[in-house]
Amino acid sequence: MKYNYGECEICNTKLVSKKVKQDFWIRGKLVVIDGVPAGVCPRCGAKIVRSEVGKRIAKILESPRKWSKAPIIRVPVVELP
Repeated sequence: MKYNYGECEICNTKLVSKKVKQDFWIRGKLVVIDGVPAGVCPRCGAKIVRSEVGKRIAKILESPRKWSKAPIIRVPVVELP
């Protein structure tokens, strides 16, 4: 059974349950957590997560040891002209 995230607080559209990638800048490093269950607005793209998920993410991010062995990906960095 999927969780009912309700409606988007920005545009009042029903949120859809999806697994998303969530990115964080921690101590100058980009950390991406994949497979995050979230409510996503199909109209404006707003995302919300349940409090239990937020607590799990915070626990991962609070210790670099928990994510230091994760695969490293390269991303392009483009400066705004």
